[in-house]
Amino acid sequence: MQGKKTLDRHEDLMNRMATSLGADLDEAELRGDLTPEGRTDMLMACTGCTDPAACKEWLLGNGSADEAPGYCRNRGSLRELAQR
Repeated sequence: MQGKKTLDRHEDLMNRMATSLGADLDEAELRGDLTPEGRTDMLMACTGCTDPAACKEWLLGNGSADEAPGYCRNRGSLRELAQR
């Protein structure tokens, strides 16, 4: 089980990554494009990232982007949500 601090940090990174790609995770849930369980799965995938510091740096340098970096464990899911 992940600690609250870790979950909060990765939730922030995941939401910022989604925003940089043009995806709104809250809106996706409201539309039914993302289930609460799916969002939790994405968060758990994010907590398994081997380099969250690189993610943070990438986000600082990329206010908007077409693709998440190759190491992002949610790259495909975020791409799909951004295209809806």
